[in-house]
Amino acid sequence: MTDTTQRFFVSYAGPDRAWAEWVGWQLKRAGHQVELDRWDWHTGDDFVQRMNLALERADAMVALFSRDYFATERWTREEWSARVAVRERLVPVVIEPLADDDIPALLAGRLRKDLHGLDETAATAALLEAVHGPNPPTGPVAFPGAASADLDAEPDPQRPRLPSSVGLPEVWNVRRRNPDFSGREAAMLQLRTGLLNGQQAVVQALHGMGGIGKTQIAVEYAHRFASQYDLVWWIDAEQADQLPVRYTEVADRLGIAKSGASSEANAHALLQHLRTRHRWLLILDNAEQPDQIEPWLPEGPGHVLITSRNPDWHGIAHHSHLDVFTRTDSLAYLQARIPGITTEQADFLAQDLGDLPLALAQAAGVLRSGMTLDRYRQLLATNTARLLQQSNVRDYPAPLAATVEIAVARLTGDGHPDATAVLRLGAFLGPDPIPTVWLETARPSLATILGDPDDLMWLHNALQYLSRYGLARTDFGTFQVHRLTQAILRTQTSSDLASAVWDDVTTALTSVDLGDPQSPADWPTWTSLTVHLTTPHVTTAIADRPTLRPTLLRAVAFLLSSGQPRVAHDLITALHQAWSSDLGLDHPDVLTCAQQLGHATASLGDYNAARSILADTFARRRRVLGEDHPDTLQSANNLANTIGDLGDRAEARRMQEDTFARRRRVLGEDHPDTLQSANNLAYMLGDLGDRAEARRMQEDVLARRRRVLGEEHPDTLTSAGNLASTLQDLGDFAEARRMHEDVLARRRRILGEGHPDTLTSANNLGSTLNYLGDYAEARRMHEDVLARRRRLVGEDHPDTLTSANNLAYSLNALHRHLEAVELLKDVRARYLRTLGPKHPYFAKVTQNLAAALIAAGRAYEAQQLTGRKPKRDKRRLGRKRQ
Repeated sequence: MTDTTQRFFVSYAGPDRAWAEWVGWQLKRAGHQVELDRWDWHTGDDFVQRMNLALERADAMVALFSRDYFATERWTREEWSARVAVRERLVPVVIEPLADDDIPALLAGRLRKDLHGLDETAATAALLEAVHGPNPPTGPVAFPGAASADLDAEPDPQRPRLPSSVGLPEVWNVRRRNPDFSGREAAMLQLRTGLLNGQQAVVQALHGMGGIGKTQIAVEYAHRFASQYDLVWWIDAEQADQLPVRYTEVADRLGIAKSGASSEANAHALLQHLRTRHRWLLILDNAEQPDQIEPWLPEGPGHVLITSRNPDWHGIAHHSHLDVFTRTDSLAYLQARIPGITTEQADFLAQDLGDLPLALAQAAGVLRSGMTLDRYRQLLATNTARLLQQSNVRDYPAPLAATVEIAVARLTGDGHPDATAVLRLGAFLGPDPIPTVWLETARPSLATILGDPDDLMWLHNALQYLSRYGLARTDFGTFQVHRLTQAILRTQTSSDLASAVWDDVTTALTSVDLGDPQSPADWPTWTSLTVHLTTPHVTTAIADRPTLRPTLLRAVAFLLSSGQPRVAHDLITALHQAWSSDLGLDHPDVLTCAQQLGHATASLGDYNAARSILADTFARRRRVLGEDHPDTLQSANNLANTIGDLGDRAEARRMQEDTFARRRRVLGEDHPDTLQSANNLAYMLGDLGDRAEARRMQEDVLARRRRVLGEEHPDTLTSAGNLASTLQDLGDFAEARRMHEDVLARRRRILGEGHPDTLTSANNLGSTLNYLGDYAEARRMHEDVLARRRRLVGEDHPDTLTSANNLAYSLNALHRHLEAVELLKDVRARYLRTLGPKHPYFAKVTQNLAAALIAAGRAYEAQQLTGRKPKRDKRRLGRKRQ
């Protein structure tokens, strides 16, 4: 790099990409190095990381000021504010007229260079002056009104044009721009990058379901980059046999059509003409027949953009799947069009609509006309097809319901009964990906699919047609139907056919071996199932099917063991209500259901409600099943845990000792249930102060679990973590730290960062670091765990309050006494409200608050709080049993 060469990062808003390309090209032409996302960043890169690296290594950032640049939802705000914060060089160039109040106050005082309204020569000079500084003339100054010569004697078709240097191309027939277009910046970047990736004709196919916005992106692309083309022509390609006629219209506009020639001859003349012409763009909209389109694709240094529902463009075009809006784009769209809608309301509505652009547009139109949001969401759930027939969206040819109906009619009319049956089956499941193995396994017993059951390719062929008609998205091993397409199809299915489809859904859901719901190795398969079981219309329809009860109960066990207590609670509540009314409260399945409901309620921190549920279940099981039945003993175990959580440790110990003795006698020393009781009794002994016996029992349980369950079973890791905490209580901090670090690493790898058990390990390791004096790292860990627990289980959950208490200890040790005091006051108030003044945790937090008050120089408040001089208590709060 020479002394005069600089490295520039070009910061711009997505709609100004043509300007960014022109600026970047001119800076490179002047000998500088340029980093531009479109040129230098790859699909899959971490956007924030790439942006930060670009800002760090750039000598200066060229910022393209426009109204879009200062829109609040754009990343450009982070880019320019980061540059200003570190006082690094920022070069503002203005690419469209701006009022003073369009520019943020932090930037208003900076000198900037206007490029808008200039011809290319003048704009280039202005840009280079902005980056190099003023350069006084050494010779005569040209008359201001003189015409400018082009920069290059020979035109370079790859050189970006100055966007303002020309208006719309002379040959142009694209419809007006959609003023409501928003979002889709990633898709637009991918499209522009793909079209510029080659010297010869580049064909880019954009495919996706109806209503996804393919045509809208094509229109926006044509307008946004119109200055880069001399010819832009829009062709309705739905009827491929009409392409020669459409091409003849272009040829006529160019003056190369022969009046006496056939449309085929004129079309070939156009194709020959485009071989030697630069800067042209043909848009083939709704091209659904790749084989018939391929012979008419032009060659030459131009671009072809295809929109299609059909994804089968392999070997013909570079193709990319257009998905629904990101949730961020959905929220921005709704909030810009529906006055007064909150972020939370917009989020719920976007979820209901599956982020589908056409559905969002229809909803915005209906809500602007006076319907309340609650009423709209209610109708969407109960009258989906009827509601989605209402549309005044000008830029879409048909409302969503009609779009789906037309596609289904074509599928049926073209004679694809298996595809229609698979689509209908998919409509009755949830909106998440459906594993194809479910249908392949259940195929011999599926009554609504009438094709040859021995045809090995039946599902492949069916899914191929669904994909081709834009009715489903297919990926490796799965297919997916959009939630609104599902709702429309369910509405249009007769009651008799719907009953048969639900029978097939039941068959499919019970045909696959999903593995152990409590084994992390099998959790991916259980995840693929539970996302469907927990979809409201599925839960309601299948709750009363006896053959699915075992699967549903195991699904709840998976949700609990995988750390999803809220989802588990919602599902088991619905099941318990349905089953108890149909089967009675003493039915074994209802009792198991109640047991899981109590477990889920306790996991959410509502110990009083959990105790009531578990006590009733325990009493019923003792009466129905007997004192020593394994299910009765499981109820006793869980009830004892919850009694301990409520602070009655003596009663909890008594129940745990009794349950442990019964399980040893009935099940044996090494049975997992026996080891569960031993683990919980050891926890209770340690909490009551008998740490030596707790250690002995924990070492024995750990050894047995390693032998019976394996080194990395979740229960084994629980035992290892409990033993580490007991060693800490006994003063062996170094070994406690080593064990906590090992358990935390294993849990992160096996269970994931956000699993409740992983957070318990991180909490306990942070407490050990407090003991060892590493308060800064302890604080970092406790802050992270506290934030995660707040998101996972809420502000008032005992686990969240444990983390807040432990963070306060770290803050106090770091002499941040006032922060510790405020945090502990909040924790104490929440304990008082949720667990009451007699709970041991309330007393402990009160003691810790008093210690923090004394450290903050507020001893009088501490004495008022406790009635005596408090002691500093280093013991962490934490839950260690299972």
